[in-house]
Amino acid sequence: MNVSAKTEYACIAVLELAAQHDAGEPVRIRDIAERHGIPSRFLVQILLQLKSAGLVSSVRGATGGYRLAREPGEITLCEVMSVVDGQSATITSSAGRTTPTTRVLLSCWKRVAAKERELLSEVTFAELVRQLQGHGNPMYYI
Repeated sequence: MNVSAKTEYACIAVLELAAQHDAGEPVRIRDIAERHGIPSRFLVQILLQLKSAGLVSSVRGATGGYRLAREPGEITLCEVMSVVDGQSATITSSAGRTTPTTRVLLSCWKRVAAKERELLSEVTFAELVRQLQGHGNPMYYI
């Protein structure tokens, strides 16, 4: 499975918004970008794309930022990935000719892609937040 930087950044941003969802406060782009080393300009474009798809909403003003437009349990990894990368539903062969060999391989790749989409559709951001909470920051004692 290949995950583009754009898709990874989108998933990071949505997970950050999901983790802050119960607080009700918008999350600033700068905070997400700094915390994860994501270029702010790139993150702005990603969040605008997610906003167009109805996954996030924006709040203007000095205390503004972004928040999820729906509950974290209603948003899946597959949905975010599809919005950002389009998760090409069309898998094609690069071979110059269609042969029994290319047909068998193409059929296999399509089954794998369908299973991948199925698995990604089962993972919600609420579930990811629960996993994240189990990975607290390490404490250092002096």
